[in-house]
Amino acid sequence: MHTFVLAGGCFWCLDAVYRTLMGVQDVVSGYTGGHTVHPDYESVCSGTTGHAEAVAVTFDPAVIPDDVILDVFFSLHDPRQLNRQGADVGTQYRSAMFFTDDAQKSTFEAAIERASGYWDGGLMTTMEPLGDWYRAESYHQDFFAKNPGQGYCMAVALPKVNKIRKSFASYVLAS
Repeated sequence: MHTFVLAGGCFWCLDAVYRTLMGVQDVVSGYTGGHTVHPDYESVCSGTTGHAEAVAVTFDPAVIPDDVILDVFFSLHDPRQLNRQGADVGTQYRSAMFFTDDAQKSTFEAAIERASGYWDGGLMTTMEPLGDWYRAESYHQDFFAKNPGQGYCMAVALPKVNKIRKSFASYVLAS
């Protein structure tokens, strides 16, 4: 199993998308990349902790390759936006990849290179060493599935899920 920690806006969207893919064993929403010990959602949203909303995606690379997990990441958010995704603004919504070792860093660098080929303009995605990881509150875990009629889920997460279902259909779980 491999685990990638990725941040690309609100973690609800990343969580919703990755849960639809074959080979993904677990998705955990959480906070990383900051300087506060044991942050909570309110403090992260204040923008004062330095943390990003991120997901830890654990997957079987024999079923879904590293490259596909990362190509999905770059397809489901706009990595050209600095510290924001759409109406979500602040460093907590930055585009970032948190690596655990040199091999993972190289894999992430290759993904950024691929993504720069299909996104016009410079990418704002950062690569940062994975520091302390804090699991988000339980109500954030699998938020989309638990709250499908919620306004943000309908307006922001659902279109991203549908886009990935279409673009990466061969890796999507049967409904």
